[in-house]
Amino acid sequence: MREPLIQLKGICKSFGDQVILDGIDLTIYKGEALVIIGPSGTGKSTILRIIAGLLPPDAGEVEIKGTPRPGLVEDGENPMRIALVFQQSALFDSLTVEENVGFFLHEHSLLSPSAIRQLVEEKLAMVGLQGICDRYPSQLSGGMRKRVSFARAIMSNPENPQDDPEIILYDEPTAGLDPVASTVVENLVRHLQTVKGGCDTYVMVTHQQSTIRRTADRIVMLYEGKVQWQGRVDEIDTTDNEMVKQFFTASVQGPIKLLE
Repeated sequence: MREPLIQLKGICKSFGDQVILDGIDLTIYKGEALVIIGPSGTGKSTILRIIAGLLPPDAGEVEIKGTPRPGLVEDGENPMRIALVFQQSALFDSLTVEENVGFFLHEHSLLSPSAIRQLVEEKLAMVGLQGICDRYPSQLSGGMRKRVSFARAIMSNPENPQDDPEIILYDEPTAGLDPVASTVVENLVRHLQTVKGGCDTYVMVTHQQSTIRRTADRIVMLYEGKVQWQGRVDEIDTTDNEMVKQFFTASVQGPIKLLE
């Protein structure tokens, strides 16, 4: 059996009077590519932030490798590193690409600047971005900024292998990209799952069909705060679930209510 890395048990989250997550159970296994889908405003990004330990649930429990996490990520020792790739890349505008990608090592290691630069160059090469260490984010295209954020997410520490990421959380990694740039990013996500120095487990939030079909092994659909369906990517065209059928046909008719 595959090893569960993370388990969400009865997770609830509200903002004011609005219930976002209502008793969510979810298990994430080592080595899988899980994609969370659903209409806008259904709590997909909220789940990622709870998994990452950036947002506490109102109720329920998050287990990391079988150990309950008491609160936020900084509230206790973490048995593994979780990397998060934000929707807008979240690069530091005042730092160079090298400083952005190597930020974790600059803050949490005793490596020399030259050693960090070499590691940064290796990670940038893995995402197809050689020779841009000294550029600033403002000098990069949207797709390049996305790939720089990927390189930052997979940064490892040779002095302490426990700092290597065991799971990457992607929040809408192809949002705002043209179809060609989206394909590049989708292929890169899969490449980083298999290449040495990457990360073999990821959870992605997206609503783009090409991204879902190219990057998912397993799909979980959220709607109205609950898991409405889950299955393999090859089941999305054969399932009888009316929500899944409506979502992938982009129909205005069906159980998913239109936003007013």
